[in-house]
Amino acid sequence: MNVRAAAANVIFQVVDKGQSLSHALPAAQKTIRPRDHALLQEICYGALRYLPRLESIANELMDNPLKGKKRVFHHLILVGIYQLSFMRIPSHAAVAETVEATKTLRGPNLRGLINAVLRNYLRNQEALDEMATSHNAGKYGHPNWLLKLLQEHYPQQWEEIVEANNNKAPMWLRVNRQHHTREQYIEYLNDENIEFTLHPQAADAIKLAKPCDVTLLPGFDRGWVSVQDAAAQLSVDYLQPQEGELILDCCAAPGGKTAHILEHTNDTEVVAIDADPARLDRVYDNLDRLHLKADVICGDARYPQEWWQGDKFDRILLDAPCSATGVIRRHPDIKWLRRADDIEALAKLQSEIIDAMWQQLKPGGTLVYATCSITPQENVEQVKAFLERTDGVELIGSDASHPGRQILPGEDDMDGFYYAVLKKSA
Repeated sequence: MNVRAAAANVIFQVVDKGQSLSHALPAAQKTIRPRDHALLQEICYGALRYLPRLESIANELMDNPLKGKKRVFHHLILVGIYQLSFMRIPSHAAVAETVEATKTLRGPNLRGLINAVLRNYLRNQEALDEMATSHNAGKYGHPNWLLKLLQEHYPQQWEEIVEANNNKAPMWLRVNRQHHTREQYIEYLNDENIEFTLHPQAADAIKLAKPCDVTLLPGFDRGWVSVQDAAAQLSVDYLQPQEGELILDCCAAPGGKTAHILEHTNDTEVVAIDADPARLDRVYDNLDRLHLKADVICGDARYPQEWWQGDKFDRILLDAPCSATGVIRRHPDIKWLRRADDIEALAKLQSEIIDAMWQQLKPGGTLVYATCSITPQENVEQVKAFLERTDGVELIGSDASHPGRQILPGEDDMDGFYYAVLKKSA
């Protein structure tokens, strides 16, 4: 398939059909040549980062919007404008290839329209760009509800958060200490002339200067290293798993944190549960590549009696379902798939899960509450409410007036993440 046609279809599936980019993009990659995968990803991610800006320009250049079966061609125009605005592809090539995509999408009668729109944009680019960035959504590439939330809760940092969200995410590695220390593994990177930096807190984390195919990483196929953001790697530092313990990774898919716990211990029984059977396949895949073993269970965390009849747990890592507003730079579709009223529903679900998990924790045990969100409703306010309604809880490492640690996107080049450590009275 023509790469621009594939990109238009992906954006159509995300914006109009509500499908996640992590589902739509891999499906589209199967329809194109492997050498074009990176280009397809660049176009899709970029167009979704700057969607309101591109929409404004497209709407200004068309007398009538494309509707119904023609909607995918609207997104093809966005693909063309994105290339002309942000990519180094020569303009004549970007226009020609985008117009050519009409054949693949079975709309050859729209060739003239798309060619005219893109060439009109080139002729009036400066004025159209200024128009498209004259409103906040176009200027910052975020929906207004999310901008309002950031401005309200992070009045000093909101612009930095927006900028971080619109930047490309770095590639972080997690060294499997069952095989090597971080210091040992970086020697392999040096031998391959792969440039990197180290994280000051996450002891297993390495940031590559440039993302690369995992097949180029020394020992990836042998389980020496995994790809995982440094903020997510901090979970093991807050959990502090010990030998001989029974540990639950709740809402575990895709399994990175499960594996990290096992990499830090030799005699620990780890149970990994998730409600989504399809996502559990990723857990199995990760454990298999890393040669690790866990008890993997499909179940709803709110109802542990349905899937667990064993002993209570020494430690529980609860990486709760959340708005994922901390990982927008990795998943720009989140900005357009989420709605303001999703936050309240998610907070209610999180509250139910944390209450259920607390009952599964041994006296003297530790529960780490985590999200990849930056909304206070899901994080600080969630933990405050839990502390107020629950007896026998000791908050570790933070103050009850502002419990836990909120990592903002871009901090030490990490994703946005939240952690609170809760200890149950003996």
